[in-house]
Order: sequence, then C-alpha cells, then structure tokens
Amino acid sequence: MAENKNTAASKNKAMKFFKETKAEMKKVSWPTKNQLFHNTLIIVVFIIIATVVLSLLDAGFEKVLSLILK
Repeated sequence: MAENKNTAASKNKAMKFFKETKAEMKKVSWPTKNQLFHNTLIIVVFIIIATVVLSLLDAGFEKVLSLILK
C-alpha cells in the first residue's frame, strides 16, 4: 500500500512540475527571427575574431619558445 502512495505522489509531483514549467515557458519573451539571426551573426563573428587572435598568439608564442630553446 505504501508503494502505491509513493507512486501516486511521484506522479503528482511530476505533473505539477510539467504544468509549472509550461506556465513559465508562456512567460518567456522569445526573440524574433531577425533578432535571432542578428545575435547568431554577432556570435559567429566574435568566434572567428577570437579564433584568429588566439591562433596569432599561439604562433607568436611558438616562435618565441623556439628561439629560447635554440
């Protein structure tokens, strides 16, 4: 009998969780397609810039280290 109560309580908790999650998702302010595209473009450009900068730093440190070790 105790197992049935625990199972029922677990199902009620799960249902409550999903209902509350659905209610919260309705409150979310979702971006428009233009905003999403713009934000994605900014992130991709930033990643490209970061990749170039880090690659240049890596190459520079490699040159300095090879000069030190010679």
